[in-house]
Amino acid sequence: MYPLIYHKTLSVEKWSTFSKGKQLLMIANELNRAQNCINNQLTQETNLAYERAFELIALTVEDLKWKGKCKELLRCNEMMGELYISDKKDAHQNQMMMDALIKLSVESYNLLNLK
Repeated sequence: MYPLIYHKTLSVEKWSTFSKGKQLLMIANELNRAQNCINNQLTQETNLAYERAFELIALTVEDLKWKGKCKELLRCNEMMGELYISDKKDAHQNQMMMDALIKLSVESYNLLNLK
């Protein structure tokens, strides 16, 4: 695991105490921040939100409860990388990525879709 820049107080051990659903919601929260920055055309702030999400995904992939189930997380990481290097940030793609992440866990989906 590389040294964390934005989440210095987190470790894989501490991160693994959170449920899958909570982990996904924390990653999705960074994508939500990115969405708000995209809508306000704040490219630098959008990239910072992506960088924080990259760190959280790296922690998640290291968590043993995700062992053998990381394909979707790594695909999200790849898509986020494409958005990160893009000159024009795509709000629709960002939203789709956030929705897909939330749907990876029944817990995170239910927490956000209580009606």
